[in-house]
Amino acid sequence: MIYTLTLNPAIDYVMEPLTLDMGFTNRSSSEDIFCGGNGINVSTILNELECDNVALGIIGGFTGRYLLETLIDRGVNCNFVRLEKGATRINVKLQGVVMTIVNGMGPKIPQSKIDEIYRRLDRIKAGDTLVLTGSIPKCLDERMYLEIMNRLAGRGIRFVVDAPGQLLMESLSARPFLIKPNNHEVGRIFGEKPEKPEEVMHLAHKLHELGAVNVIVSCGKWGSALVDEAGNEHICGVPKCRLVNATGSGDSMVAGFLAKLEEGADYDTALNYASACGSATASSKGLATKARIEKLYNRLLEQNSAAREAKQSKEIKEAKTSKEKRAQGA
Repeated sequence: MIYTLTLNPAIDYVMEPLTLDMGFTNRSSSEDIFCGGNGINVSTILNELECDNVALGIIGGFTGRYLLETLIDRGVNCNFVRLEKGATRINVKLQGVVMTIVNGMGPKIPQSKIDEIYRRLDRIKAGDTLVLTGSIPKCLDERMYLEIMNRLAGRGIRFVVDAPGQLLMESLSARPFLIKPNNHEVGRIFGEKPEKPEEVMHLAHKLHELGAVNVIVSCGKWGSALVDEAGNEHICGVPKCRLVNATGSGDSMVAGFLAKLEEGADYDTALNYASACGSATASSKGLATKARIEKLYNRLLEQNSAAREAKQSKEIKEAKTSKEKRAQGA
């Protein structure tokens, strides 16, 4: 079973303003409402892929009730702790030439509710996977993910961490099974500016050496890099598609990778499927559907096959040319 934990969920209110003039009334041409939070996104995609999972987290107020009811309606298994005071935050996203985002602060979480989360996490068994992803409320310690992993250490649980900056680095000493930062996050950690998978590979190795068992670094349109548990390198491209909204694409990658591993797939297959999941969400208005994922997965496989054939043809041509030159020299 896969469990996801979302400590800072949100309702994403997405608007497309006709104008965005500060100090004046602006009007929107369309609005959409999505249930946000990285762990929730992972659970939603896993559910779409018919991979058993449970979404854990903390919710509050009328926004929390809306989030819970929406997830249940979509068939997502939920096990949320409810706050007596405060409400799940609302993030306002203004889509235009440049995306503008105002994220809500979220409610204050009392220690009693953290203790309740711990009690629910204690029920996770050997062989299960726990996904710790996204930011955490400011009222919680930056070592929260590490504390959770230390608490559950030695029980045969696989940990997946996809979190920003210090939250990610603090987790490495607990040897998470998988981490998935993007190229810009990795660049900020090590003071570099990598773009392509080949440019981040040495940094992925560093994260692997620091404790992460498997490291995926997503690189947007350039694809992704993976250093697996044995230290082997894998590089994957992306299927051709039109970018609509990248929100949730990284979470979709995590879900796709785990779903394939649950089926017993090898790392290359899992990485290709993860790429298809991320691209399917990036080219959709909301999170991807299974039909969209399968379409882009097949497209990526076709692209990979064509690239291999082109490479083989080039190698044969170069070998033939080299042979002819040697013959002429003789």
